[in-house]
Amino acid sequence: MEYSICDVTAAHIPQIEALEQQCFSMPWTAEQLSRQLKDAQHEFIAAVSPEGCVLGYVGMMYVLDEGYISNVAVSPELRRQGIADALIDRLCAICETLQLSFMTLEVRSGNVPAIALYEKHGFHRVGLRKNYYERPKEDALLMTKFF
Repeated sequence: MEYSICDVTAAHIPQIEALEQQCFSMPWTAEQLSRQLKDAQHEFIAAVSPEGCVLGYVGMMYVLDEGYISNVAVSPELRRQGIADALIDRLCAICETLQLSFMTLEVRSGNVPAIALYEKHGFHRVGLRKNYYERPKEDALLMTKFF
């Protein structure tokens, strides 16, 4: 599958909003997503097909030398094709360029494929947030990658 990774633009937001609705029980709105557009505190990248279709995306906010991943999503029918790997790899490279000390995220404790993806990329389980998620109620694993 052919795609490139680029900064998310306002033109991508409607497709990302649709992906949010496919992937999450409490999806972010277009307004919330627009606040994540690249600026001095955000990185927001997407895997985009040559036709302009958003296949997946990842967002991160950073403060000083700390990175906080907001969401990672890939279109359900395109999972297990390396798109999330490529997005996480690119985000790691960005973090190194920004000289971050770490980046961290929460993941549903029952989301075994996502946990395996993050562990593959050097994230470690560092904590648990009880009943963090709604619909359904579930704990969150706090995972961190140190640079």
